[in-house]
Amino acid sequence: MQALWHLENIDLVHLLCPNKLGNADLMARHTQRSYAKGEQFFVPDDLSDRIFFITEGRVKISTMNEDGKEITKAILGKGEVFGELALVGEERRRDWATALEKTITCVVTLEEMRSLMRERSELNLFFMKIFGARQLEMERRLESLVFRDSRSRIVEFLVELTRARGERVGYEWVIRKPITHQEIANLTATSRQTVTTTLNDLRYKKLLTFNRARLLVRDLEGLAEEMRT
Repeated sequence: MQALWHLENIDLVHLLCPNKLGNADLMARHTQRSYAKGEQFFVPDDLSDRIFFITEGRVKISTMNEDGKEITKAILGKGEVFGELALVGEERRRDWATALEKTITCVVTLEEMRSLMRERSELNLFFMKIFGARQLEMERRLESLVFRDSRSRIVEFLVELTRARGERVGYEWVIRKPITHQEIANLTATSRQTVTTTLNDLRYKKLLTFNRARLLVRDLEGLAEEMRT
C-alpha cells in the first residue's frame, strides 16, 4: 500500500505538526515525539485516544494469536498513519505498535482530530482512503494465504512492495532500507529460512539483488511472472 501522504491538496505536515509554525496554542494540542527502537506507542487495552503520523522511521503493528505467537499485521513508514481506528469507535487498543528503528511521529488527540476533520473536509477523504486501502490489503493477504504457496506469497509481497515503495531508476527499481527477512516472513506467514531461500533463488535468476541498505529489483515484470511459475 502506498504511503498516503502523497494525496493531493492536503499538507498533513502542516496540519498535524504545526509546531513548526510557532503557534503556542497549536503546539499545546499537537505533539511531535521521538521513539527509540523497540519502544511501544501503545499495547492492547490502552485507551484509543490518539492518532499517530509518522514523519521519520518505521512502525510495526502486530497482534497475538491464541497460542501467544506474534502476528505482524503491517509495517508502516514515513508518511503513514496509525491508531486511526479510534475514529471509528475503537475505545481500547487491540494491537501492539512498536518502533522498528528510531521513529518520529506527530501525535494528535482524538478530540483534536475530529475538530480538524470538521474544519477540513479533505481529511475525511484522507481517512476514508486509509480505511479502504487497508481493508483491501487485508483481503488480498487473506486470499494469498489461502490460494498461494509460501514461495508465491513471498514473491507477491516483493512485487507489491516494489510497486508501493520502489523508486524507479532506469529499468530497475530500488527500495531503500528494505524490511528484514524475518519481517517478510511475518507478513507472509512463512519462515525466515523460506524467505532467504526464495530471495537467493531470485538473485540467482538475476531478477533482484539485495543487501541491508537496499533491495534492487532488476526486472519487475520477470519477478511478477514468478508468481505464476
